[in-house]
Amino acid sequence: MENFNMSRTTTFYAIGISYKKADATIRGKFSLDAKTKSILLKQAKAEGIESLIVTSTCNRTEIYGYANHPYELIKLLCENSNGSVQEFQEVAYIYKNQDAINHMFRVGTGLDSQILGDFEIIGQIKTSFDESRSLGLINTFLDRLINAVIQTSKRIKNETEISSGATSVSFAAVQYIIRNVENIGNKNILLFGTGEIGKNTCENLVKHTKNEHITLVNRTKSTAEIVAGKLNVIVKDYADLQEELQKADVLVVATGAQNPTIDKALLNLKKPLLILDLSIPKNVNENVQQLPDVTLIHLDYLSQITDDTLERRKQHIPAAEAIIEDMKLELNTWMNGRKYAPTIHALKAKLNDIVASELTFQRKKISNFDEEQAELISNRIIQKITNHFASHLKDENTSVDESIEFIEKVFQIGQLAPKKTTSAAEEKYKITLS
Repeated sequence: MENFNMSRTTTFYAIGISYKKADATIRGKFSLDAKTKSILLKQAKAEGIESLIVTSTCNRTEIYGYANHPYELIKLLCENSNGSVQEFQEVAYIYKNQDAINHMFRVGTGLDSQILGDFEIIGQIKTSFDESRSLGLINTFLDRLINAVIQTSKRIKNETEISSGATSVSFAAVQYIIRNVENIGNKNILLFGTGEIGKNTCENLVKHTKNEHITLVNRTKSTAEIVAGKLNVIVKDYADLQEELQKADVLVVATGAQNPTIDKALLNLKKPLLILDLSIPKNVNENVQQLPDVTLIHLDYLSQITDDTLERRKQHIPAAEAIIEDMKLELNTWMNGRKYAPTIHALKAKLNDIVASELTFQRKKISNFDEEQAELISNRIIQKITNHFASHLKDENTSVDESIEFIEKVFQIGQLAPKKTTSAAEEKYKITLS
């Protein structure tokens, strides 16, 4: 499949960092909370970027969008996070056109997840899509692409067993608790934070531990009450956190804050405490490990745990990849049609101009010129010529970009966009594409 992009003046890019090269500390520097994401999107719109989405999860922070150069997207990320350009350059990936599209399909279908087949990411992509669309930052192409990824994710989930066993970061956390805490059904479990991962973890705890001593604490109590109402667990005020910590045997932290919410000073323990930090950036200060009765486990460690379920999932990767290729082919067919339609219209207009000029000349030259017959024949010839070009452009073996360029050059239609120069400030964010 060839490289393509909808815009004739900008390129489609995917830039970001993930668990593959960036550890939790670095990922934390580039993580974006809801408020920061909103600021970034508004800045992008103010700077003339026509279409993009931003995702920030425990495993990755990414921007997909149109730009003249990836530095425009890198600049947005670095200016709205705590990460530097140098840190980004050391661990980042930058994809463009078809490679960016391929990457989004793999991310959205769980094939690029830290835990294979983790489908929580597609919900996060949907949320990011809705945020960008509400600000008018989704063009026709990105709309079609994201919907194609969503449909592909559904097909893979329904047609393969790559998501069997419900493995995700939240499920891996519950598996760890069950395997490492004796008599878990009678232990006091405290869940601090009820965002997406916190909610999913709570659901898995209720389902798999049969524990009736699960307590939720959240800065906004009403949010915790919504989760608790569906799961029949206890909710406590944020002001009761320190008291609840003393009662807990297991603490799961999923607060999504930009700085640690749990540290050594907050813990006044009278018994052992297992802490699982499912947050990016880390929400549990490393100093808690100075306490003899504390065991701290971070999500990166949980994600390294493999079992028979994950091994079985790997067998379904080829089937999932075949579905992705099928859906990408549909997208490519639609894309090429969108791409060459303006050229065919422009070609037809050019041929009509040529015919009109020739007919004017012949009217003056021929006394009994048959106007109606000449126009009929001319229109049929124009239609046949444009049909031939359209058939060529529809052929899956055709290099559409090269053919469009050739047609526009031969018939002198279309305009090339002026080359954009970069300022000294913009040079700071330049990263060479391989």
